[in-house]
Amino acid sequence: MTLRLDARIPPGSLAEKWNRHRFEMKLVNPANKRRHTIIVVGSGLAGGAAAATMSELGYNVKCFCFQDSPRRAHSIAAQGGINAAKNYQNDGDSIYRLFYDTIKGGDFRSREGNVYRLAELSVNIIDQCVAQGVPFAREYGGLLSNRSFGGAQVSRTFYARGQTGQQLLLGAYQALECQIARGGVTMYPRTEMLDLVVIDGKARGIVVRNLVTGAIESHAADAVVLATGGYSNLFFLSTNAQGCNATAIWRAYKRGAAFANPCFTQIHPTCIPVSGEHQSKLTLMSESLRNDGRVWVSKKPGDKRDPRQIPENERDYFLERKYPSFGNLAPRDIASRAVKEVCDEGRGVGESGLGVYLDFADAIKRLGIDVIRERYGNLFEMYQRITDENPYEVPMRIYPAVHYTMGGLWVDYNLMSNIEGLHVTGEANFSDHGANRLGASALMQGLADGYFIIPNTIGDYLASSKPQKVDTTHAAFKAAEDEVEERTKRFLSIKGKRTVASFHRELGQILWHNCGMSRNEAGLRTALRKIPELREEFWRNVNVPGSDVELNQALEKAGRVADFFELGELMCLDALHRTESCGGHFREESQTPDGEALRDDENFAYVAAWQFAGEGKIPVLNKEPLVFENVKLSQRSYK
Repeated sequence: MTLRLDARIPPGSLAEKWNRHRFEMKLVNPANKRRHTIIVVGSGLAGGAAAATMSELGYNVKCFCFQDSPRRAHSIAAQGGINAAKNYQNDGDSIYRLFYDTIKGGDFRSREGNVYRLAELSVNIIDQCVAQGVPFAREYGGLLSNRSFGGAQVSRTFYARGQTGQQLLLGAYQALECQIARGGVTMYPRTEMLDLVVIDGKARGIVVRNLVTGAIESHAADAVVLATGGYSNLFFLSTNAQGCNATAIWRAYKRGAAFANPCFTQIHPTCIPVSGEHQSKLTLMSESLRNDGRVWVSKKPGDKRDPRQIPENERDYFLERKYPSFGNLAPRDIASRAVKEVCDEGRGVGESGLGVYLDFADAIKRLGIDVIRERYGNLFEMYQRITDENPYEVPMRIYPAVHYTMGGLWVDYNLMSNIEGLHVTGEANFSDHGANRLGASALMQGLADGYFIIPNTIGDYLASSKPQKVDTTHAAFKAAEDEVEERTKRFLSIKGKRTVASFHRELGQILWHNCGMSRNEAGLRTALRKIPELREEFWRNVNVPGSDVELNQALEKAGRVADFFELGELMCLDALHRTESCGGHFREESQTPDGEALRDDENFAYVAAWQFAGEGKIPVLNKEPLVFENVKLSQRSYK
C-alpha cells in the first residue's frame, strides 16, 4: 500500500509560513501539559534541547541515552561552528542568503519551507546560547566573532575555538540538568531503545534494555521524539563515535515509519587518513581549518619529497585552481571528490597515497603563529597527538571520510513521521540538508529542532489528536518486549566463529567501495549481492559471548550491526534507483564533461521515502515531489 506523504507545508510567502503556522497551531493549556508524558530518545543537541524545553513548558518528559551521561552525546564532537544569519560582519548576509546557500548546498533536494524556517530560526539560536553562557569567540571589542565555512561567501559561522559542539552541548546539558533537578525530566542513562510501540496507528511508547543489568523494560507516553543521530557507522570507519547507531530509527522504520533518501550520505574532506587495519574509527579535522589552510599536492605523480622542499611552482593548489570563487572553501562533497581525483591520479601524499596536504605556512607567515594558535590550537594539538607531526611546522595530511547522513526518517513540516505521534529531530530525520550538508549547519538544525520547533509542533499534535490513556499493561507492549527478548536470545544462541566487529568491518568495506564517494550501477549491484550473503553468514556464524543479564557490549554491537546490514541494503537500493548525481550522491554515469555532478530534475526532484514491506520483501518506494517556487533550479557551480 502506497503511503500518503503530506508534508503539511503552510501556504503563504516564505517569510510568513512559520509565524502563521505557529499562530494556527492548537495549544495545550499549562494545566493540561502536566497530564502529558513525552518520551525523548537521545540527549545530544536535538534531544537535550527538546527535553529541557518541553519540560520547562510543563510536560512530563522521559529522556533516554545509551551513554552514562548526556554530556557524552556525539554532538560533543562537532568542532568548527554553527551558522546564523546575524550579518555581524556586514558582508551581505541575510536570512534569505542563508536559505539559498543551504538549498543550493543540498543540490536542490530539500524543501524550501523547512530550509527557510531553519535560516529564520538561526538568529534566535545564537541569542539562546549566549544567554546560556556558551563561550563563543569574540572580537577585541567584545562582539561575537564569525568565520567562513564551505559553500558560502560570507562569514556567518559562530564558534568556540575547535570545540563548538562541546560548548553548545554543555549549554543544553545544563538546561536539561536544571529540569531534571526540578523533577520535570526523568533521565534514563545507559538505556538503549530496541523497539517502538505503535497502538491504533499512533506511537505510544518504546521498549528499552538497561545496558548495565540487561533488564528489558517498556515505557508509555503520549508522543515519542527520536533524536538519535545519523547512521555513518554503517561504513565501520567513520568520524562518528563508536556507539553511534541506527537502531532506534530502524526499529521505527520496521514499525511503519518511512525512511527518506538513505543514499544521501556525506563524505567530509578533512579527516586524518587511515593508518592501518587496527583502526575502529577516524578522526575529523574541522572544516574551519580550510579558512586559513591551503590544500595542495605536488604536480608530479609519486613525489615523495618532504613537502617543505617542494617549491611553489611545483605545487598544485587544486581547489583554488578548479573553484576560484570559493577556493579551499568549496562545499564538502565537491572538495572530497576533488581530493579523490588527485589521489587517483597518483599524486596523493603519505605512505598509502591516500592523502593531500592542508598547509598553514602562508597563514602563519601572514597572521603570526599566535593568531593561528588562538583559532585552532586544540585541533593542532589533537592532530599532533594522533600523527606525531607538528602542523605548525609540517602541513597536515587529510583525506575524505564518512561523516554525516542527510537521509533519515521522513517527517513533515511539524517534524512528525507518517506514524502519528512519532516525531524525529536532528540528524535522525531527513528534512533540511537535501543531498549534501553545508558545514556548521548540523548544530544549527539540531538546536532549531530542539529549542524552537518541536516544543511548538508537539503541542499541536497533542491538542489535535487527544491521545487516549495507555499504559505498559497494553498487549502491544508485551508483544514488543517478547520480540526484543527473542532477538536477544537468538544472538546469544548462534555460537559462531566470527566476531561482530569482523562482520561490521567487511560490511563497511563493501559499502565504502560500492556506495561511497562515487557509485555506479555495477558496483551497487555487486553490493546488493554481497550484503545479503554476508548477512546470512552473520546470522549463522557470529559469536556473541556473555549473557543478556549483564553489561554486554558484544550483544549491544550485534544488534546494531544486524540493523546496519538491512539499512545498508536499503541505502544501495536507493542509490541504484536514483540514476542522477546530486550532492554527496555521485553516480559515475551522470556527470558533466568536466566531472561535476549532473542532476536530473525532470525525473528525480523528489524525496524518496521507502516503506517496509515485510521481511524478505522489496521495500516500497514512495515519492514526495519537491516544489521550488522561490529559487531557480540551476546547475550548482562554485567556480
